[in-house]
Amino acid sequence: MKKHLLLGLLLLSSTGLWAQIDKFEKEIKAYESQDSLAMPAKNLRLFFGSSSFRLWKSFNQDMAAYPSINRGFGGSTLEEALYYFDRMVLKYQPAWVFMYEGDNDLAKGRSPEFIAQEFVEFSKRLKEKLPNTKLVFIAARPSLARIAMLDKQKDLNGRIQQIIAKEKGRFYIDMQSPFFRADGSLMDDIFVADRLHLNEKGYQLFVKQIHEFIQKHP
Repeated sequence: MKKHLLLGLLLLSSTGLWAQIDKFEKEIKAYESQDSLAMPAKNLRLFFGSSSFRLWKSFNQDMAAYPSINRGFGGSTLEEALYYFDRMVLKYQPAWVFMYEGDNDLAKGRSPEFIAQEFVEFSKRLKEKLPNTKLVFIAARPSLARIAMLDKQKDLNGRIQQIIAKEKGRFYIDMQSPFFRADGSLMDDIFVADRLHLNEKGYQLFVKQIHEFIQKHP
């Protein structure tokens, strides 16, 4: 049975599955070209994930006090994060990996259970390859465009928290509650026109959570 399962996974990985992931090659190669001109130092904080990182325009300014590199790409998922692990994580030898994935995964129909298992795989791979590197999962955040996914986001975030609680060197940043008002309603002035991505005010809240975490875990 295990042999058949493995064969099925291999067949998937050799056909359409990786072809879809390869749509990010242009972005990844752009980072590699950038690295060929000036390779980042080791032991930095690596921000690795989807468009919440990629569209973080004030990243260099916001993280100036905390040596970091941003490798956000496209509308990526944990599947892509695993696929590009060697090229976009391992080679940097970071002290910390801050991950933002899960939101797009849910939007593509993947279950919280499946995504959580992919996180386990990513964490396991990081421990095997870079045993001293710490991993931070930034919770899937709410948005007006995906308000129907809120319960699934909470489910996923809860599953990741349970996994992290059992692992040394694994951490969680709440990125749900900061975006809600005291009455429980989601803020409607923190998004750009697509109602999905954050505007400047939204990023101020986003950055505040990350700074507070780093200050507690220097």
